[in-house]
Amino acid sequence: MATITRWDPFQDAMSLREAMNRLFEESMVPSQPAARAGSFVPALDLSETADAYHAEVAVPGMKSEDLKLTFENGVLTIAGEVKQESEQKERQYHRVERRYGSFSRTISFPTMVKADAIEAKLEHGVLHLTLPKAEEVKPRQITINVQ
Repeated sequence: MATITRWDPFQDAMSLREAMNRLFEESMVPSQPAARAGSFVPALDLSETADAYHAEVAVPGMKSEDLKLTFENGVLTIAGEVKQESEQKERQYHRVERRYGSFSRTISFPTMVKADAIEAKLEHGVLHLTLPKAEEVKPRQITINVQ
């Protein structure tokens, strides 16, 4: 008996799109040796509104004192260390999937950001960042005078 598989003509196009997105993201910031070595890199969501950029970074189990944030020349750096719990000699692990170690994640911003107004909040293992755009780069409404 033959198996029938549904064919999706857009499946290959989506995987090509995802590959192009990854390539574009990686070309925005110089590659980091630590990331290539397979160390821990937290997942990040980045969005934008008219007034600000918003980032959510998954850092489960971390405390604010374990994280270091810096912003310089339009580049935000999020660094920290996920510490391994003390080893348990009486346990024999069959699988360890959680990653441990230091990490550093950088994000370049294409427009100016008000560095002194950046807000960071750690809540339920997610680091929430708000990076307000500088006034000169915000869209503004221009009125037309009729004569």
